[in-house]
Amino acid sequence: MAKVFVIDLDRCNGCYNCQLACKDEHCGNDWSPYAKPQPDTGHFWMKIREMERGTIPKVKVTYIPTPCMHCDNAPCIPACPVGAITKRADGLVLIDPETCNGCKACIDACPYGAIYFNEELNIAQKCTGCAHILDGKADIPPEYQINVPRCVWDCPTEAIKFGEEEELKDLIEKAEVLHPEYGTKPRVYYLNLPKPFIAGAVYDPEEDECIEGAKVTATDLTSGKVYVAETDEFGDFWLKDLEWKHVYSIKIEKEGYYPKTIGVVYTEKDVNLGDIPLFKRP
Repeated sequence: MAKVFVIDLDRCNGCYNCQLACKDEHCGNDWSPYAKPQPDTGHFWMKIREMERGTIPKVKVTYIPTPCMHCDNAPCIPACPVGAITKRADGLVLIDPETCNGCKACIDACPYGAIYFNEELNIAQKCTGCAHILDGKADIPPEYQINVPRCVWDCPTEAIKFGEEEELKDLIEKAEVLHPEYGTKPRVYYLNLPKPFIAGAVYDPEEDECIEGAKVTATDLTSGKVYVAETDEFGDFWLKDLEWKHVYSIKIEKEGYYPKTIGVVYTEKDVNLGDIPLFKRP
């Protein structure tokens, strides 16, 4: 049965345990024929990407754990001229360290940048899905009974799950993959990938006070879908879970004030509209 990773970004708090666990498992350890030791520096077979979103003071950070995608249509496999890269029956893509000739063709072929080059050993290396653990080849005390990759085992929030595709199918149905346009059919799925937001703050310039309870409506001019938020006691609003690269018209309303329309807002990135004044009706 084929294995998959399912990573829930809402659970990931950026603790970096998965990245450190990968280092602990592979730096200084020779797990041949699965992988030679990972260098102490420069390689991140499990890498945490920090996605900083918005501008001060409307800022969010999303942490995205990114291993090799173990693609079903992995471009690194046909790119290797010596046949060093193979896909196992369980879906894991491995680079044979004895066969690799260090040509770097696979590094150029991977659109995710998941393959690294070991200068000392003159070989390409990447996440193995800890295949040595899955195959029972790791020297692990029996009381721990680890049968998943180290990044999964060491995640304190259980943000990373690993298992049979059939067992995780309910999660997969709700998940997405990174860059589906690459056409590589990744076996790493993500829940709650970040969607854009439009944020701002509404205030009364005459009273020099924040306006609480103002209704903020975003109309997607592409699909017609409407999103609604309300300002809090600080006048702040967040219109969340919008669509990337769509065009929105923003309308702000509050009883006793003139309504204000802002447009056009394009969500190529997260948008902070800043401080927005509303003027009282006479």
